[in-house]
Amino acid sequence: MSVTITENVSPETAKDIKELQIKIGAFIDGTMHGDKFKQFRLTRGVYGQRQLGVHMFRIKIPMGRLNPAQLVRIAELSETYASSNLHFTTRQDIQLHYVKVTDAPYVWAGLADCGLHAREACGNTVRNVTASSTAGIDPNELFDVSPYAYTAYSTFIRNPICQDMGRKMKIGFSASEEDSAFTFIHDFGFIPKIQDGKRGFSLVVGGGLGAQTFLAQKAFDFIEEDQIIPFMEAALRVFDRYGERLRRHKARMKYLIKDLGMEKWMELVEEERTATKHKSFKIDLNLIPEAQPAPEKLVPDVIIEDKKRYQDWLNTNTFEQKQKGFYGVYLKVTNGDIKPDTARTIAQLANDYASQDMRVTMNQGLLLKFIRPAALPYVYSVLDSLGLANPGFGTIADITTCPGTDTCNLGVTNSMTLARILEDVIQKEYPELIYDKYLNIRMSGCMNACGQHMAANIGLHGSSIRVGDKVAPAMQVILGGGVDETGVGVIGDKVVKLPTKKMTDALRTILNDYEANATDEEYFNTYYRRQGKNYFYTLLKPFADPTKFVDDDYFDHGHENYFTPEVGVGECAGASYDMVGIIVNDAKIKQEEANEAMQNQLYAEAIYYAYTGFVVAAKALLLSKDVECNTQIKILKDFDEHYVETAIVPVDGGFENLVLSINKNEPDADFAQQYVARYNSFLEEVLVHRATITNAEKVVLESAYKA
Repeated sequence: MSVTITENVSPETAKDIKELQIKIGAFIDGTMHGDKFKQFRLTRGVYGQRQLGVHMFRIKIPMGRLNPAQLVRIAELSETYASSNLHFTTRQDIQLHYVKVTDAPYVWAGLADCGLHAREACGNTVRNVTASSTAGIDPNELFDVSPYAYTAYSTFIRNPICQDMGRKMKIGFSASEEDSAFTFIHDFGFIPKIQDGKRGFSLVVGGGLGAQTFLAQKAFDFIEEDQIIPFMEAALRVFDRYGERLRRHKARMKYLIKDLGMEKWMELVEEERTATKHKSFKIDLNLIPEAQPAPEKLVPDVIIEDKKRYQDWLNTNTFEQKQKGFYGVYLKVTNGDIKPDTARTIAQLANDYASQDMRVTMNQGLLLKFIRPAALPYVYSVLDSLGLANPGFGTIADITTCPGTDTCNLGVTNSMTLARILEDVIQKEYPELIYDKYLNIRMSGCMNACGQHMAANIGLHGSSIRVGDKVAPAMQVILGGGVDETGVGVIGDKVVKLPTKKMTDALRTILNDYEANATDEEYFNTYYRRQGKNYFYTLLKPFADPTKFVDDDYFDHGHENYFTPEVGVGECAGASYDMVGIIVNDAKIKQEEANEAMQNQLYAEAIYYAYTGFVVAAKALLLSKDVECNTQIKILKDFDEHYVETAIVPVDGGFENLVLSINKNEPDADFAQQYVARYNSFLEEVLVHRATITNAEKVVLESAYKA
C-alpha cells in the first residue's frame, strides 16, 4: 500500500519517502542486495536494532528545536508504529524503537506532515547539527547562534558533497564561551565572537570521541559569519577526497587532520575554495524567528507542600532569560525516555504557559522557554506529577546515558539501568551535589561514546572482565573530562575497569574522597589533577580484585543469566560487500543526477555529482583488477597507473588531472557543461571496457573498499 503524502510535505521530502518505500520493496523481493539497502536506509534514519526484525527510527531535529504539535505527532507515531517511548539523544534527536522496516515510510510521512524528517539522521553523512539549547535566550550569549546552526543544516542536507563520505561528520554551535554544546568534540565547533563590530566565530576542527578521543584544534580565532559555510564546504570536499574508507575506525576527519598535519590540511581546504558554490554566504538572521510567549492567561492555584524541593528546583532547573521577566525551565528526563501521554502533557503545558520553541537538550532533557514567574508553581506541579521535576538538571544527579544493551547492537552492558541506580544513590545520599553544575556523570554502553563519557567529570563505558571461565560485566571508569569553569574542554583519563555491580560503592568512594580531601569549592577536575590518575587508580583498584567477586558480579543489571558479551555489528558504515556491476550502476545513477542538476541549472551540484561518478566508475574497474581503493585520491592515481598509462582507457592529460580540474575552476555553467559532458563520455568508455572483461560481476569483499 502506497504512503499518503499530504500537501504540507515538501517535494524533496515526498521524493525521499517514495524512494524509501520503493527500496524497501526491492529489498523484500530480492532485487536490491541487503547491504546496499542497509547503506541506503541508514541515510534515511532507519538503523538496525539488537533485536532481529525491528529498527530504531531516528528523527533529525536541527538544534533540537521542535514545537508542541510536533512533539504530539511523534508521540502518536510512537504508539502506532513503535514501542510507545520517545528517546531523547545527546545529539538533540528523538529516536523511536522497535519499528518494522516496512512501517518506516509511514512514520516519515507522519513526521513530514508537521515539518520533520529523518534524512541523513544516520549513515556516512553530516549528522544532526547541534547547538546550545539556550540559544536565543541565554543571558551570556553575544548573539543567537540558531540561524547559523540551521543554515549549516539546510546547506548540507541532500548536498552531493556529503552523500558518499567515508564516515559521519558532526557540527556544533555553542551559545557562549561556556561551551555548553561541547564544541571541542566536534568535527566543526563554533563559539560566537564579535571583532571590530563584526559577528563571527572561534572555530575548532577535528574533534571526536570514540575508542580514540581527539580534542578539536583551533582553525580560526575569528572567522567572519559569511565564511563559515564556504569553509565547511571546502573542508568536506577535502574529507571526501582524502579521507580513509578502508579502515572504518580511522575514517573520521580527526585522523585525516592528524595524518596530514593541520597546516597541510588547511592548505588543501584553501585549494578547494575556487570550486565551492559560495565564496561568501550571508546568514539570514530572521531564519529562526524569536520565540514568543504564549498569551497570558489565568494560572491555576496550586499548593506546594515540599517548599525546599520546590526551591531546589527553581535554583537548579530554571533560569531567568536574557528577556527579563521570562524563565527557561529544564525538564530532567531520566534516561532520556518519556511516554506518549507525558509528551502530550508537556506539549499542552508549552501551549498554555511557555512558547512554541522547545529544545531537546544535549543531556537528553527538554527546555521550555518564556514562562512567566506567576506560572512557575503550576508548571512545577505538573512536571512533578510526571516525574520530570527532580532538582539537579545537568548535574551529577542527572546522568546522561545511551540505550546500551537495551536496543543497540554495539552495546556491551546495560547502561540505562545502572544510570537509574546511580541517580538514586545521588539523590538519597548526596543531595547537596545537585547545586554543583560542574560535576556530572556520562555513561555509554560501549566505547563508542554515544553517551559522551570521555567528556564527563566521571565517565563510564561498558566493558567486561574475564575471570577464569566467567565474564563479569564491567564499566571503564574515566575521570577528569568535561568543560571547566572557564569554558575549556578536557578529555578524561581512563583510570580503571570495575564490575558494574561494584559501581555504586565505587561512586560513593570517589565522592566521599572528594568531599573529605578537596579544598573549599575546589572544582572536581582540579582536585582530580592535583591528586593524579595513580591516586584514583589505587583508590578504586580494590573493587576490581577478582578474588572479592561474588556470584552476583557476573550478572548484568536487569538480567537473570550469567553475563555473556554479545556485541553485534554497528551500522554506521556502508555496505559489507559489493559487486562490480552494482558499483557501475552507482556510476550511472551519478550520471542521471548530474544531468538532472544541469537541467535545473544547479551547476555546482552537477559538477560534484559528475566528480563522484568519475571516482565510482574508476573504482569499479580497479576492483576488477583487485586494486585496493581506500581513498578517492588513491583511486585517481591508481586509475592512471593501471588503465591510462597502459592505454586500456586513454584519457588525454591523465585521469587525475581531468577529475581534479574540479578544484581549478569556478562552478559556473560553462565548466559544468564541459565537466559533465566529459564524465558522460568517460562512463561510456568504462561500460565498453566492462563488456570485454570476464569478471564483470565479481564480488568484492569489504576489505577492498568501504564507501
